[in-house]
Amino acid sequence: MNNSEKQKSLSPYLLVLLSFIAVILIGSFLLTLPMSHLSGQWGNYLDSLFISTSATCVTGLCTYESGLGGELTLFGQAVVLVMIQIGGLGFITIFAFFISIFTRKLKFKDRLFLSHAVNSTTVAQVSRFVSRVVVIVVVCELTGFLLGLPIFLNPEYLESTGLSVPRALWMSLFTSISAFNNAGFDVFGSTSLLSGVGNIYIDSMQTWMRYYFLSYIMILIIIGGISFVVIIEIFFLRKTPKQWSSFTKIVLTTTGILLAAGTLIFFLTEGIAGNMTPFEALFQSVTTRTAGFAVYDQNNLSTAGKTFSSLLMFIGGSPIGTAGGIKTTTIFMIALSFIRFIQGRQIVAFKRQYTRLSIIKAMSLVFLSIMIVIIGFSVVISLESGASNALATSENTIFEVFSAFGTTGLSCNLTTTLTVGSRIVLILLMFFGRLGPITMFQIFQQNMDKEQNKHFKYIESDVIIG
Repeated sequence: MNNSEKQKSLSPYLLVLLSFIAVILIGSFLLTLPMSHLSGQWGNYLDSLFISTSATCVTGLCTYESGLGGELTLFGQAVVLVMIQIGGLGFITIFAFFISIFTRKLKFKDRLFLSHAVNSTTVAQVSRFVSRVVVIVVVCELTGFLLGLPIFLNPEYLESTGLSVPRALWMSLFTSISAFNNAGFDVFGSTSLLSGVGNIYIDSMQTWMRYYFLSYIMILIIIGGISFVVIIEIFFLRKTPKQWSSFTKIVLTTTGILLAAGTLIFFLTEGIAGNMTPFEALFQSVTTRTAGFAVYDQNNLSTAGKTFSSLLMFIGGSPIGTAGGIKTTTIFMIALSFIRFIQGRQIVAFKRQYTRLSIIKAMSLVFLSIMIVIIGFSVVISLESGASNALATSENTIFEVFSAFGTTGLSCNLTTTLTVGSRIVLILLMFFGRLGPITMFQIFQQNMDKEQNKHFKYIESDVIIG
């Protein structure tokens, strides 16, 4: 086989996987360097690999007890931020953007490759699609940075926290990029956005500052996880609601239902019976969609609260965005199939009938994802039981596993206490959670395409179910 044949046989999705692995390994090396740590000493490589994977897979789980701000220098934090940006966009998206800038005309095979890599449905317009994605990212992240300035550059806030202006600007930028990319990392310390637990950067915010701060973070999270395709269709193509594609309608409908249901359920399970406010219930509903910021101590969640949080983390955001999880469109197809099966009707919604392929892909993805989570949970709980880790209860462990696979980053303070083996398992879960579904989808697609190309069919037969 010559080089050209090898190049043709190399799947674009394999290149995506390899590119993410390369970014993770480079990032882990840079985070191990003494210049990345405030102590000036070499970092633990496993911790560096964990943080690098968590950042590139936009998860937010952290093994540093003092958080990024208490462990890493400005250089180390910048490395993490670059990996968050690459992970949120996707390495191939950035690669395609620069190719479209420096190359006058892409060859058809290059456009075909890039259209597969960025999930664009139109080969001829892949360069325009990628350019629009970059514009969306820059505008949203810059807007988030500017929205943070009234807080971080407030004279009273600077005085009470002792922050310098450059450091305050960096905090605003880091928070904006992390929120939009649904990463969940921050440089405030080890308490995320919890108030009243001794975090000077959070506790020094006045009431209006805190609500304003959390509000624009939620907006960034939602926009980042709602899919670039939806944003392009609404704001670039300026289609009216009647002209929206079924994909856009599915994404917006499912997102709205999950956010509203999440807010209501969290308030019922944690607010009435506990001390979660309606605003905190809303934030919990938003952040479990793979963002990872916390304004409510996850240890204080009830069993019902942790269970529903795990479900939302498993579902995640929408395809072709910065969020993880099995995606809103997947859960929509499964729910629709179930409802239409009960009704004895065809699988139709928004004046569209959906193919058998879409249903099989959705169910297969959920099945494989559940199997991965079960295996991950079984291994971690076994390792931690052997190490007598008191924090690794079944509730906390399954919560941690769902958080890793859903690339969310929420934790019941378990991450820093895990053994080496469990941390390796979480690294694999974060990687498969971010990139695994993409690979699964394409494997299904390719195999089913082969099935459609067959020149014969077997006789259909029913089997007794249940």
